[in-house]
Amino acid sequence: MSEAVKDYYNENFEREWKRLDDPYARIEFLSTLYLIKKYFPQVGHIFDIGSGPGRYSIELLKKGYKVSLLELSDKSLMLGKQNINVLGLEADEYICADIRTLDDKRENMYDGILLLGPMYHIQCQQERIEILKKCRKMLKNNGVIVISYLNSWGVIKAGVSDFPEEFEDLNNIYNYFSERKVSVEEGFTESYFTTPPSALREVEESGFSIESYAGAESFISGLSIAMTGHYLENKKVYLNLLKVAAEKCEEPQYRDAAEHLLVIARK
Repeated sequence: MSEAVKDYYNENFEREWKRLDDPYARIEFLSTLYLIKKYFPQVGHIFDIGSGPGRYSIELLKKGYKVSLLELSDKSLMLGKQNINVLGLEADEYICADIRTLDDKRENMYDGILLLGPMYHIQCQQERIEILKKCRKMLKNNGVIVISYLNSWGVIKAGVSDFPEEFEDLNNIYNYFSERKVSVEEGFTESYFTTPPSALREVEESGFSIESYAGAESFISGLSIAMTGHYLENKKVYLNLLKVAAEKCEEPQYRDAAEHLLVIARK
């Protein structure tokens, strides 16, 4: 990851804390928690890699897990520590580092790993595979990892309402049907968009056994305007849709066309 990625998250650390409270982004949060509950062991030590300001770490700590946080952005990590302390919770470690440079002294240490940020930004396939191999070494036997990717097939769907001006160039539409490497000038920061088949191959090549995969936004993908309207006008409809969408995030008819692809794999 370049310094541009670190700078972006240092500049937007407070926004990252609030992002999952957005009426539409809330489904990403709830789907991920649903998968954590379904696939993680009931107890153990979890490594939250790309923890940001600690939204998932807090939920894990509340459930009694031992949690270590690793984050590239020092400001995000500091905010996460502050919020964890305010709640009277205690994490095991706070590590400010790039996962690619983390030492190899953690073999067979964790029962579960969350890898929910780094794969959005690593544009080199070999580096992504090396990260996955490193995570596999850090997991105990039978340990579970949840890996998040940005999915081009879902992003194009969201773009119809969120950034239609980009589609004035016909080639920009076609570009979303394959993997994409996006520069700082083209996107929110330096980023990488994949497709479900490519992501699954990558995880398997790293030695993991794939348990399942999901689309975080489920059948709500691309419907941010409608979901915000329900949130403001009819909370019962909104909450019912969130609940069922999270429960159905692994359904084949939805998971390939959501913005955030979540791969669940086992060592």
